[in-house]
Amino acid sequence: MAKKKRGAAHEEEASEAWLLPYSDLMTLLLALFICLFAISQTDQTKVQQMAQAFTAAFNMGGPSFFDKNGPSESMQRELMSNEDLGNEAYIQENEALEQIQQELDQYIQDNNLEGELSTQLEEEGLMIRIKERALFPSGSADLVEESQRIGPIVAGLLAAIPQRVLISGHTDNVPIATAQFPSNWELSAARSMTFMKFLLSINQNLNPARFSAIGYGEYRPVAPNDTEEGRQLNRRVEVLIARSLRFNPEEGFDEQSDADLVAQ
Repeated sequence: MAKKKRGAAHEEEASEAWLLPYSDLMTLLLALFICLFAISQTDQTKVQQMAQAFTAAFNMGGPSFFDKNGPSESMQRELMSNEDLGNEAYIQENEALEQIQQELDQYIQDNNLEGELSTQLEEEGLMIRIKERALFPSGSADLVEESQRIGPIVAGLLAAIPQRVLISGHTDNVPIATAQFPSNWELSAARSMTFMKFLLSINQNLNPARFSAIGYGEYRPVAPNDTEEGRQLNRRVEVLIARSLRFNPEEGFDEQSDADLVAQ
């Protein structure tokens, strides 16, 4: 009889043991959902209040996980401003990019640079394409004298706008294998970095935080590489003035000019 009692007590204890890990699991799940909810909010005040409540509830010492989470105040202001303006902000930015394109096209025409520079307004932003011969010797990342005609005008235009700027280097598919540039990857990356530093050095009003450089090598051609003319077009540096906003097709049009813009 004594053995039966001990067995019954053991079974009762085992049947209740699952409650502890189960309660821990529920607590962790609740904490996870609170984290996800708090991080997804754009209201920093609410995030901080949630962090304080969460910290107090779990009696944690030291800094809270949430102390520096959530969007920054500057990002909040930008998001709220863009949401409030909607497509109107997109249209204003597009008009600013068009104005820059017109100014640069006029400079290209006045200085007979049609063979070296071109512009194109794309979905990603305003693209400025500069041919290799206007900036670099063949197989080199050292700037030529001709770059002094192009660099200052590009830098001046970029200093007047707030958008991000991506500078990318491109080559043709002819292999290169030197001690300095083992492949076209290194050559294209070095050229984009060199031109970016050149722009920043000639105009102190440019904010380096807006700039980035990348090398694409031969893998983003704009023309076939089976002709010399096509290879010349592919050897280039591109300066992309990236759009900050995107058009929202679900938002209605207030003016006929808005509809015309989308039709383009």
